[in-house]
This record gives sequence, structure tokens and C-alpha cells, in this order.
Amino acid sequence: MHNHSIPTNLTKEEKYRQLLPQLEAIVAGETDVIANMANVTAALKEAFGWWWVGFYLVKEMGTGSGKQGDGSRRIGDETLTTHNPQLLTELVLGPFQGPIACTRIALGKGVCGTAWQDAKTIIVPDVDLFPGHIACSGASKSEIVVPVFHPSLMGRGSVEVIAVLDVDSEFLNHFDEVDKEWLEQICGLPFGVGH
Repeated sequence: MHNHSIPTNLTKEEKYRQLLPQLEAIVAGETDVIANMANVTAALKEAFGWWWVGFYLVKEMGTGSGKQGDGSRRIGDETLTTHNPQLLTELVLGPFQGPIACTRIALGKGVCGTAWQDAKTIIVPDVDLFPGHIACSGASKSEIVVPVFHPSLMGRGSVEVIAVLDVDSEFLNHFDEVDKEWLEQICGLPFGVGH
């Protein structure tokens, strides 16, 4: 049992600074990616009170999971895949905190699909100005999406996006470089990848 507590009177950066070691402790030794992602989303929601926070997982289209031997990767108890021209893949809703969300997102569609396609973090100060924004909720005004990479390929000149972390706020211009820096560190945690 983990005791997760972040004082509310801290700056955003101070909250992240206290939260990161707690998240490291939560995922340490746990090999189930869904359990880890669920706890991370709950901790982020509790610490920051965002409108919506959750993961979308890269999976084979129409099946909910990839098949071994087709370019997919075993991630804890889940078989996830990455974008491959020979495979039809999509983002599928994973663990989240907040209102009901879109279930599936195509490569390159909306902020999540674009972050997946480009393999980079995207900060959107005003979602109404983002071309092709997918409005799961009209209350969402700004957004940040951070890719989660397969750790075995990092540093080898290759990147493989296995999921994205999507965070929405009901306020305009809510996310900045501080969020980007810390959320990228959080998305680099060992969620159970490779087990």
C-alpha cells in the first residue's frame, strides 16, 4: 500500500518534484502495465486536479490487442504494437481518470494521434485552434499529449511509441514546458514494458 500525498500549497514544479519519486516507488517491481498506468493516472489526477488524464495504448485495429510475431510487443500482460505500415494499428483507451472518453483514435488524428505519429510531446493552449481536434468533451479547453516509448529501443537510434499520456484541462493555456519536462520523465517510468 502506497501513501500518496502532495500538499496543495506547492508550485506546479514542486508538486512534480515530490510526485515523481512516489510514482517511481508505485511502479517499482510491478510488471502489469495496466495496473501501473492506472495508479499513475490516479496520482496525477489527485495531485493536479486536471479535467481528464489517461493513457491511450497502441493496439492492432479491431482486435484490442496485437498478435505475437506481427511486430507487436509484450507489455506486462498486454500485447501492444506500434505504428508499422504493414500493420493497421490505432490508439485504444486505457486507464484514465475523468469523464467518459473517446475509445479509439487513428494515427495522425487529433492531438493524441498526432503525438503518436510524430513521436513527440504536443502542447495545445487552445484545443479549438488545433486542426482536426477530437472533442471527447466540450469542457476541454487545453491539452498536452506525451508519447510513451518502448525502453528497449531508446538510445539505439529508433523510437517505438507504445502509448500516449493525454491530459486535458477545462482552462485555456494550462500546460507549459514545466509540464512537458516532468510528464516526459513520468512517461519514461518502467510501466512493465518488456515483461
